[in-house]
Amino acid sequence: MKIISYNVRGFGVVGKFDSVKNLCFRERPDIITFQETKCHELGDRWVQALWGTSDFGYVQKAVVGNSGGLLTIWDSTSFTITNAVGSDYFLAIRGSWVGSGKETIVVNVYGPHSDVNKKILWDSLSNLMGNNDMAWVLCGDFNEVREQGDRLNCFFHQRRATRFNDFIYSNSLIEIPLVGRKFTRISDDGIKFSKLDRFFATDNFINLWCDLSIMALKRKDSDHCSIMLRDKVVDFGPKPFKIFDEWYNKEGVMEVIDSAWSLSVKGTRVDCNFHDKLKNVKFALRDWSKNEFGSLDSEINSLKVEVGEWEKKGRSGVS
Repeated sequence: MKIISYNVRGFGVVGKFDSVKNLCFRERPDIITFQETKCHELGDRWVQALWGTSDFGYVQKAVVGNSGGLLTIWDSTSFTITNAVGSDYFLAIRGSWVGSGKETIVVNVYGPHSDVNKKILWDSLSNLMGNNDMAWVLCGDFNEVREQGDRLNCFFHQRRATRFNDFIYSNSLIEIPLVGRKFTRISDDGIKFSKLDRFFATDNFINLWCDLSIMALKRKDSDHCSIMLRDKVVDFGPKPFKIFDEWYNKEGVMEVIDSAWSLSVKGTRVDCNFHDKLKNVKFALRDWSKNEFGSLDSEINSLKVEVGEWEKKGRSGVS
């Protein structure tokens, strides 16, 4: 089971569609929820192009004015829904996991900014969750924090945090801890940090799965990083070789792979032959990438280190 939540901050930005498409291809989530799509009605062909296969279903809430917009997509081979409801600030789907029949309600949330609308959202969700016997999971950008430590270089509103916590406690929600990152949103100037993106679940949902964890994925093309909920992680060991999704768009790369894979290998064991074929592909791609990109890898690593240092300074309040 894998669910991703992402405040995409508008699909209209150049390169955003391809970035999210690569995310779907790379992670293969069962369900993905988007906040701030800033889009009007999206059609089947657009969603299929984003999702990458024809095995999908989706519900959406179109943008209101110039902000907002919600979209939830699911893999129809792993999750089937029976109904969906929504408002300006949330989309809820009810369905079952294929194979197990485990019934779940997944709520995609985009919290408003004003106090009045926040109260409306908390009350609406509480009314929706009147049946706590179900397995509920709520995810998204709640646009609110629970405690002062969830913000850095930002004003903390104690009254808003108290209302948010009251909503959480009154509905018996449990926050699934985020691993590897304290904040999920960074302002454009790199000064303000907040933890706005979260996953909450009821006991009934948590009991369906083992070893639930949330990790923040690399932030790209948005002021928010996407976060991913998954059950028990299986480690298959190191990857046999490094390849970037963008390489598949380069002319000639598939010929390089096919040529290397077709090279003959010696051996009587199938597993050893497979291993040797992967080595041939690894060496061929290594040579091809050097000719195609030169020192791109070292440049990328250098930029990653630089970005990491700036984010570290921002978290510590150093200007």
